[in-house]
Amino acid sequence: MVTRRTFINGIAVSAAGAAITRTAKSYGQILGANERVNFAVVGLNGRGRAHLSAVANNRANARLAYCCDVDSTVLAKYSAEALKTLDYAPIALGDFRKALDAKDVDVITIACPDHWHAPMAVLGLKAGKHVYVEKPSSHNPREGELLVEAQQKYGKLVQVGDQQRSSPHTIKMVQQIHDGLIGRAYFAKTWYSNSRKPMGIGKVVPAPDTLNWDLWQGPAPRSEYKDNIHPYNWHWLFRYGTGESLNNGTHEVDIARWALDAGYPERVTASAGRYQTQDDWQFYDTMVTNFEYSGKMITWEGKCCNGMPYFGRDRGILVNGTTGSVLIDRAGYEVYDLNGKMTDSFKASDKGSSRDLLSRDSMTDAHFANLIAGIRTGEKLHSPIAVANTSVTMLQLSNIAWRVNRELKLDSKTGRVLNDADAMKMWGRTYEKGWEVRV
Repeated sequence: MVTRRTFINGIAVSAAGAAITRTAKSYGQILGANERVNFAVVGLNGRGRAHLSAVANNRANARLAYCCDVDSTVLAKYSAEALKTLDYAPIALGDFRKALDAKDVDVITIACPDHWHAPMAVLGLKAGKHVYVEKPSSHNPREGELLVEAQQKYGKLVQVGDQQRSSPHTIKMVQQIHDGLIGRAYFAKTWYSNSRKPMGIGKVVPAPDTLNWDLWQGPAPRSEYKDNIHPYNWHWLFRYGTGESLNNGTHEVDIARWALDAGYPERVTASAGRYQTQDDWQFYDTMVTNFEYSGKMITWEGKCCNGMPYFGRDRGILVNGTTGSVLIDRAGYEVYDLNGKMTDSFKASDKGSSRDLLSRDSMTDAHFANLIAGIRTGEKLHSPIAVANTSVTMLQLSNIAWRVNRELKLDSKTGRVLNDADAMKMWGRTYEKGWEVRV
């Protein structure tokens, strides 16, 4: 950690991953900090900035020790923002593995492309670190199984970034639903709307000098760099991303599953397509998927290239029960009787929009606080990997159902597909040699 002037003068060296000299002023940040939880944030361009805010807003019990990114331009920008936000500079690294080796790191947080989530989380657990991993916590169902296994084996905590699980009004309303507020809850409609722009047709070009393209690819099989992949459009490519269903649908489906007290479904169907335009986008821009149980059902509708909202909301959950309904989103909730008459409502003080890619909000701050309390005092996690993996796997199964173009019948205890060899071929993926996930 350094003074502001030293930091700015040496930012290029810092971004390259050189160690930063600790000054007397910065040392003062550490005094009495034995009870603080030391974080290393990995992946800084998007949600990593929300992680910065969450550490800052929990600064009494948390400290940002390291920030890591394979793009030195992003790393330098983030480091400057961290210095301004925290009034001290975390050590900047181009290779996250150095943070795993650091003895002063308690937690790594992962906001990288999806193909990195589970492999990095497993490496973190093996290094003795707790993990906060953004959704989706895995790129495919097999990685979800491996991450659950790794957490159980190494005993550290893994919190998944389903931050609405830490929303006070959501916690309150789900409990009321469980207590019979709307009778027996049996159906949940969930949705997400946005107006994403095309990614175009990419050209093969040399990777920027500021980007470590080899480490960016990590466990993914090697391919040439194209000019329309980094930093965001990888979401829409099979090799790296998981589509909008995992990028955002996981959030609402997770709350719906919680409200209905549901595990893995018995059947999954999905209809989807790329309708808005034709370009390098491999996933759908529109999807409707159903999860069917005995006596219950959840649906998710994703429209990521048409921002028309439902019920005046670009994302949300409508839960139907035998005596009424609840409409809930990140901004609050509304309760209705069977005739559609509102009987209760609540509006939160801050609101998350589907168009806010960073989602720096009180829910994320509270989700970090929950993990910190889990580490310090043993508080129960709101979204531990063993719970969150079910929601993630369900949406991954939607992708598989879409790709094989048929209904999937599942083992409701494990989520595995029954009697469909083609679908099970997509349960895992191929890795670059040397990057296989091993627990």
